[in-house]
Amino acid sequence: MTTTAFDIRRIGGRIGAELVGVDLSQPLEPALAAEINAALLEHKALVFRGQHLDDERQLRFAALFGELTGAHPTVDSVDGRPNILPVDGGEGIRANHWHTDVTFVRTPPKASTLRSLVVPPYGGNTLIANSQTAYQDLPEALRELADRLWAVHTNDYDYATHSRPSSDAASEHRAKFVSTKYRTAHPVVRVHPESGERGLFIGGFAQSLVGLNSSESRDLLRILQSYVTRPENLLRVVWEPGDVVLFDNRSTQHYAPDDYGELPRRLHRITVAGDVPVGVDGRHSYILEGDEAAHYTPAAA
Repeated sequence: MTTTAFDIRRIGGRIGAELVGVDLSQPLEPALAAEINAALLEHKALVFRGQHLDDERQLRFAALFGELTGAHPTVDSVDGRPNILPVDGGEGIRANHWHTDVTFVRTPPKASTLRSLVVPPYGGNTLIANSQTAYQDLPEALRELADRLWAVHTNDYDYATHSRPSSDAASEHRAKFVSTKYRTAHPVVRVHPESGERGLFIGGFAQSLVGLNSSESRDLLRILQSYVTRPENLLRVVWEPGDVVLFDNRSTQHYAPDDYGELPRRLHRITVAGDVPVGVDGRHSYILEGDEAAHYTPAAA
């Protein structure tokens, strides 16, 4: 068991830190895992350089933070690895939209880990946004409105259907993505279950606002989203092979720009099961269409 202390090197003023001195290839003691979790709550996204893990070690690291989900509610996992989602930029399958992972189910993940296997020599970065500082940036009148709003999240959107498939493989992927349709109502402002902080809980899967028509929903979501993606709220992760990134899915959004042409880019994603989001008024998220996704996350039980 390693007990090596680590250094925290902040990357951005509002989000992101690089943890230096942690060897994720070795088992970590619970006390060290708790310190990493505390750093995650503070910095929202943590970068571990040059770890060069295999699947087993990435699984072991992710499991330090809770039970693991399946790879995805509808998309296939890595062969023989039901908890690992291949993130492959080939065949036109690219998630170049702002989103928070799997918010279309009632119990989205707590955290996501990404491990780089193949990265292009340029481009292919990952942008991560702090949705809690975005909430803090809102004018008081807009914060008070956001506190009362609920959004409908669905997988029948985003890179699943709103991009023209560039290949048969991409078309097949998108058909799988929407093979079971999910619609869930979440609070627009989520109270973080560990820190108690408030943050905007929207992103690409949030398609409408409860009680408002489509035009009103689009306008309000666009305004709120513009605060999330302000430059001061962003971290840009420039990947090198072997890097690992851990981010809090309850307080961030992320985006993978499609800016690397036909070059290969391959990551593995493992997510940690989360709880049911809670709004400012204490109400919990609820299902509008689909099921509890118990096949995907143990939190649904």
